[in-house]
Amino acid sequence: MNSKQYLLGLDVGSSSVKASLVNIETGKAEASAFYPEKEAPIKSLRQGWAEQDPEMWWENAKLALRKTMNDTGVKGEQIKAIGISYQMHGLVCVDKNMQKLRDSIIWCDSRAVAYGNEAFDSIGHDKCLSHLLNSPGNFTAAKLAWVKENEPEIYDKIYKIMLPGDYIAMKLSGEAGTTISGLSEGMMWDFKEKRIADFLLNHYGFSKDLIADIVPTFGIEAQVSKRAAEETGLQEGTPISYRAGDQPNNAVSLNVFNPGEIASTAGTSGVVYGVLGKTGYDTKSRVNTFAHANYTTEQERLGVLLCINGTGILNAWLKRNIAAEGISYDEMNEMAAKVPVGSNGITVIPFGNGAERVLENKNPGAAILGINFNNHTRENIIRAAQEGIVFSFCYGMEIMRGMGMDINKIHAGKANMFLSDIFRDTLASVSGATIELYDTDGSVGAAKTAGIGAGIYKDNTEAFATLEKLNNIEPDTTNEAQYQEAYERWKEAVAKI
Repeated sequence: MNSKQYLLGLDVGSSSVKASLVNIETGKAEASAFYPEKEAPIKSLRQGWAEQDPEMWWENAKLALRKTMNDTGVKGEQIKAIGISYQMHGLVCVDKNMQKLRDSIIWCDSRAVAYGNEAFDSIGHDKCLSHLLNSPGNFTAAKLAWVKENEPEIYDKIYKIMLPGDYIAMKLSGEAGTTISGLSEGMMWDFKEKRIADFLLNHYGFSKDLIADIVPTFGIEAQVSKRAAEETGLQEGTPISYRAGDQPNNAVSLNVFNPGEIASTAGTSGVVYGVLGKTGYDTKSRVNTFAHANYTTEQERLGVLLCINGTGILNAWLKRNIAAEGISYDEMNEMAAKVPVGSNGITVIPFGNGAERVLENKNPGAAILGINFNNHTRENIIRAAQEGIVFSFCYGMEIMRGMGMDINKIHAGKANMFLSDIFRDTLASVSGATIELYDTDGSVGAAKTAGIGAGIYKDNTEAFATLEKLNNIEPDTTNEAQYQEAYERWKEAVAKI
């Protein structure tokens, strides 16, 4: 009989929901599962729109949890705490019965850009940047402004607004809550006054009552309700003791808590995320500054986030449309490895998944440049795409360095694009940073961090003591000139957008 004790981590992504059970004593994940097994659908009713049904996240979370419990024989009473990671910047609207009023407007939806830009200009750039550390941009508050103007009959019924992780916590507990970190990613936290950003809510005409109660990022936020226990097999009263957006959580999963530490991920979108110990922002809001998971009003811990929308989704598009039918990602990497650095002159601009913050919210779309019908093959395009994704990372990292961020070492999980030798080698060589690869993911990190929030682990050092480093990737000095030539060619193409 299995008598061990566990922590549960849920990672609510736009592609799937993953559940992991981590053994408290060993710190190892003993079971993981994700649903759906193919990528979850994203509804795009118009160009630039992206929506998902939040009930789909909940159903997939239950399916993933059920599989992990069935595979291990773990009972609900053995799970001692729950942590939640989630896709950032989404808007979920619920009524007084905690029922969703519309599909969630998710992170890669660009319909609200004009609403954020108007607020930025009307309120004033200096005030927004000094208080929000960003332009209101295309974040959650601007998305709510779009609903208010375009769907007033829905807006009038809203009881609370939530982020995707808040919604899953609500389904587990029956209670509506959010965090300071979550409010900051939605542009609703005032860093100077250390409170909800009343001035932005007032500008848009939002009632403060729409904001759910603030709960701690680390700590007992809520408990599993009787109803959720019946639906999931969890024990009633199990604490939900951590939640964070996927990028702060990815950093936490890699034990990135302190100033100067850097994390990166490259799934559907790509991110470089660094921790600052003092207030800082980009004057053009091309990279964003949010409250890190361990931010408190007493301790400045800010996460500087470079997000590129068109990363793994570009690789998936190539797999569907360019690679031969049945080709795997590993086989695509092998094909690309046959091509030299620089892809024989092909340049790929990867911006095909909505407005890009690093381009000041321009939405230029993707492009494949420099094709010669006599010389180039699909192998060239596949390699050029991976290089183009890396170049977009490095373009944003130049901005981060301009803010004072020291990027000499990058922590990353061995997953998604980081499974590719070409991607890793190109990133290390162009950025000049050593990449450290670890065996972890967002759901495992959320589980371990829930252990901190529930008091099971005393701190992050204890929680992540078993984090396994797999290998280091150093910059390739042999092909340095070829990498830089390809990067400069890419930047010249971007400058013409």
